[in-house]
Amino acid sequence: MKELVKGIYYVGVSDKNIDLFEGNIPVPDGMAYNSYVVRGEKTAVIDSVDQKFGEEWLKKVEKTLGGVQPDYIVVLHMEPDHSANVFKFTQKYPKAQVVGNSKTFVMLKEYFGTDYADRAVTVKDGDELDLGGKSLKFVFAPMVHWPEVMTAYEATTKTLFSVDAFGKFGSDVDGGSDIGGGEWEEEARRYYFAIVGKYGVQVQSYMKKLAPYAIERICSLHGPVLDKGLDKFLGLYAKWSAYEPEEDGVFIAYSSVYGHTQKAVERLEEELKAKGVKVKVLNVIRTDYTYCIAEAFRYSKIVLATTTYNGDIFPNMREFVDCLVERNFKNRKVGIIENGSWAPFAAKAICAKLEKCKDLEYVEPFVKIRSALSDESLNELLTLADALVAK
Repeated sequence: MKELVKGIYYVGVSDKNIDLFEGNIPVPDGMAYNSYVVRGEKTAVIDSVDQKFGEEWLKKVEKTLGGVQPDYIVVLHMEPDHSANVFKFTQKYPKAQVVGNSKTFVMLKEYFGTDYADRAVTVKDGDELDLGGKSLKFVFAPMVHWPEVMTAYEATTKTLFSVDAFGKFGSDVDGGSDIGGGEWEEEARRYYFAIVGKYGVQVQSYMKKLAPYAIERICSLHGPVLDKGLDKFLGLYAKWSAYEPEEDGVFIAYSSVYGHTQKAVERLEEELKAKGVKVKVLNVIRTDYTYCIAEAFRYSKIVLATTTYNGDIFPNMREFVDCLVERNFKNRKVGIIENGSWAPFAAKAICAKLEKCKDLEYVEPFVKIRSALSDESLNELLTLADALVAK
């Protein structure tokens, strides 16, 4: 339990043992599940935590309440890592009302077999819950990143409870604040594009709705409380959700079977760095897709280097390209290196997939390697390096 600002307390938990978030995303630093208590004349608990931390969370809530009975549990988001202990809470505090929107209560019925009709408080976008000395104004954020999502703004402390927006991977939170360094950016960027990235249009709409509010503190459901350098965080979210490059540079994503494509990538990296270009290289076979996606959206240019495999794209590269398409990859310059000993086809297959993406500009030439770099393909590679710099 930690008081963040007068009347607002952190009662979240940290999972240092989890290895995969949502069953597929590596989280080497664990995961935080955040929950908050807001106390005025009345008391509201905002969201719960993952199922396996139910008892720990309830003890934190009880200690924070200090014998006071809570008036409300506010369910901002129904994803089970946040709603799983709503039922336990309502059993422990049978007089507490459950606050949600119409979609919330449908999902509560689906998950727990009850919609709490006898104590439900259904709110609409813009409604306010008066706690006496504190209040929660609800700002709906549908599809950021579930349809029922709503956020809450507490005016007296200028605190935004932002749900998954502005969240990050990592477990070392305990209500701590972030000073705006690169540590937040790295895992927040990966979190955004892995979890929320498909819904940039919806995030942009939500950001416009936030514009009238003076915000001094952002309390998300994952990661640290943000109370310093907020302009930077808000600016990054504006860029990410608009699919704008964060940095001018080249991200090279590659797959290589016997090392020949890798050698071509290493030569391209060497040439670009010699020309003063910032370059990031990741092997899509050895690197989880979430790290690759984050870098693809970070930089202004991307080079996809891969082998032809069974008349198509090498499987790991194919999955990576599919992930880019799913997340509306756009506003980038794209170069391609393909390797095929007798029938190079990867470039054509990649371009076919990327047809669904908007505002992509191809950087030519597409480098065609037959088995290993030759004088001809090396010349193409050097020409590509020059074109990437010129573009």
